[in-house]
Amino acid sequence: MRFRREPLFLARQSYRRRRLEDAARLLPILGVFLFLLPLLATGAGTAGQGMYLFAAWFGLIVATAMISRGLNRWPDMSHDPDEEASSHTPAKPSDPTSQDEGRD
Repeated sequence: MRFRREPLFLARQSYRRRRLEDAARLLPILGVFLFLLPLLATGAGTAGQGMYLFAAWFGLIVATAMISRGLNRWPDMSHDPDEEASSHTPAKPSDPTSQDEGRD
């Protein structure tokens, strides 16, 4: 007998944020690929390759700005603010008189 599985529900905001984080991680790899691509082109002149590099550079800047704007839109959901507040309790200062008791 087969049980019907319910579809996995992912919250839309956290799903989109994770995809944007993935895109941000892949952007440097894309940049290396785009910058090394002119080495494979044999028919283009130096001026054409230079224009291509500046266009690729500008495209990477625009893509980074768009990803950054998207990541700033949604707060980071990976940690709980209540948990963070309880983990950062200030440490009690040590009593200087208790350290000197053992030395005589």
